[in-house]
Amino acid sequence: MRWQVFGRRRVYGSEWVELWLDDVEIPGVGRVEHHVLRMPRACATAVVTDERGRFLLLYRHRFITGRWGWELPAGWVEAGEEPAAAIAREVEEETGWRPGRVEPLTEYFALTGISDARFHAFHVTGCTYVGEPQDVAEATRVEWLPEAEVVELLTGGQVSDGATQAALSYYLGPHRLAGG
Repeated sequence: MRWQVFGRRRVYGSEWVELWLDDVEIPGVGRVEHHVLRMPRACATAVVTDERGRFLLLYRHRFITGRWGWELPAGWVEAGEEPAAAIAREVEEETGWRPGRVEPLTEYFALTGISDARFHAFHVTGCTYVGEPQDVAEATRVEWLPEAEVVELLTGGQVSDGATQAALSYYLGPHRLAGG
């Protein structure tokens, strides 16, 4: 079953997000205007680990959800920038740790029913401390946590960010089973 698109019109747009109304026909339902959130840029995130098996996480507050929680470093992929370069930049800016190795982990669309928000997840290793984070608005704390604690945070609801949940779950699950 494939939806047919007859047209689309932009309702709102900025450098951060666009809202479109797409004129679509849904098989068995009929023709409707469907809201679509389009993201002008992809996002990159990273599972950052060290030689001791610890994970580098940020503790922060998100005003939109009103929640505190643990997150991975993440950010926009700028125009003309490779996703791997974007996450290397973001890790250093947000944590003060410069990545040594950046390897692709997985890619996904976060909200396929309403958005084209695309995420590139990486595994970052071999980091060198270069100083305090440059982007001080990103986190209250930046910490290296042991895997067992990360699993507890993840399963205990202390990780509510979807990109962080997806990347950590992928890394701790199928990625390891496949020998990654």
